[in-house]
Amino acid sequence: MTNYDILTLFLALQLLHGIGTWKLYRLAGQESWQAFVPIYNAVVLMKIIHRPWYWVPLLFLPVINLIMFPVIWVETARSFGKNTKSDTFLVLITLGLYIYTFNYGSKVSYINGRDLHPKSAAGEWISSILFAVVAATLVHTYFFQPFVIPTSSLEKSLLVGDFLIVSKIHYGARVPMTTIAAPMVHDTLPILNIKSYVPKFELPYIRIPGFESIERNDIVVFNWPVDTMMNMYYTDKYYYKPIDKKTNYVKRCVAVAGDTLEIIDGYVHINGTKNQLPDRAQLQFSYLVQPKSYQFNAKNMREMYGITDPFGIINNQNTYKFMAISNEVIDNFKNNPNVSSVRRDLSAKDSRVPGIFPDDPTYKWNNDYFGPLYIPKAGQSIDLTLENLPLYQRVITVYEGNTIKIEGNTILINEEVSTNYTFKKDYYWMMGDNRHNSQDARVWGFVPFDHVVGKPVFVWMSWDSNASGFNKIRWNRLFTTVSGSGKPTSYFIPFVVILFGWWGFRRWQKRKAS
Repeated sequence: MTNYDILTLFLALQLLHGIGTWKLYRLAGQESWQAFVPIYNAVVLMKIIHRPWYWVPLLFLPVINLIMFPVIWVETARSFGKNTKSDTFLVLITLGLYIYTFNYGSKVSYINGRDLHPKSAAGEWISSILFAVVAATLVHTYFFQPFVIPTSSLEKSLLVGDFLIVSKIHYGARVPMTTIAAPMVHDTLPILNIKSYVPKFELPYIRIPGFESIERNDIVVFNWPVDTMMNMYYTDKYYYKPIDKKTNYVKRCVAVAGDTLEIIDGYVHINGTKNQLPDRAQLQFSYLVQPKSYQFNAKNMREMYGITDPFGIINNQNTYKFMAISNEVIDNFKNNPNVSSVRRDLSAKDSRVPGIFPDDPTYKWNNDYFGPLYIPKAGQSIDLTLENLPLYQRVITVYEGNTIKIEGNTILINEEVSTNYTFKKDYYWMMGDNRHNSQDARVWGFVPFDHVVGKPVFVWMSWDSNASGFNKIRWNRLFTTVSGSGKPTSYFIPFVVILFGWWGFRRWQKRKAS
């Protein structure tokens, strides 16, 4: 939807509200014209139904308003004596239009000072659940959201089975683009396995300002830019998804807008300097391991050295390929008496690997030798040629909404001859620390800022599916921070102490009041 479409729809809804309620406003002691004034009509309506002012902004927050509208319809009906079960059913099934019948037809009177408490235990439960969902959706959408780590691309920094709390306020919360969606679920409804949203009536991209920018080496949660799957596990055709319903990914931002990135010998270089990762990060590469004898047990070696990714056997079992060994353990691994030699499994320089960005024969790039590549920055221009067009074609067309045609040796953008291009957005380069077992930007390219979800701030739970009993919980990782220097410190015990202290204080307050 364009801004014009949104404004037209908004004004139409306001007019619809005014036409259907102006007599009711007058019956409640207000002026009829107030029912037609956008936003102000909602403020007045809260007075009429005796509900707090802060309900007003909730009516204009996408997704949350889908919960609030039915509540307002029911509350309005009850404020004018329509409080039977059939009244409630009719106002809900007609999407509030039932209110028109007692605005124009049936005689009703305003009930001032009506009892706002539910008249049954079931009503009490429904009311509590409804507003718990509203509160949770508000926090989930605009402040903090839980995520779980499913893969080992950031192993050592984040483990498979880590449950994260991701802050949306650091980089600024993004207003939902999908206006019709189930609250607190992503792209698929559990059990039913169908879309959780209606891909229509999309809002334009809007982001509430944050208090920091993405910096190099930040771990970032974002929407996978090339997602066309039904959900993150299955696809059988092309599926269109709004940006905020694309699969959530988590990677490390190794290059920000305006940087020039190059990968040499497997290591990232930014603006000509080798990237220095935080001390908690541990790069991992694939290694080819030659054993000394048949006594070599790859599975035991993997467990002994904390190698999380699987291994493969090549060359008739004479060589083992371990998918991920960190620099921290490689020297000890080499010194094992059953190991003859260990070498990093690097691709050759100037050898093109299909599927590596930009997946064009002109660029002989691979996971270990890649670039140099300029990361687009809003407002910055580049010379545009047929040679570098494959690098930026998706940016220009898909992310920034232009058309491109090639006529001979000429590039036309939006039907105009173009020899340069000025970027409209900031872009980022996201990679995993597990450099040989991570589907990251080396496969699908740039991440626009409008795809950024938030910043992981702490691990509240960590679950090891390979362990048993109480050992399944990684106790030393509970309530640890994601960023910072040194080994992560668990704040689980202080959290439990504060929780019980608060619980005890509340009990004492209630006992004192009684």
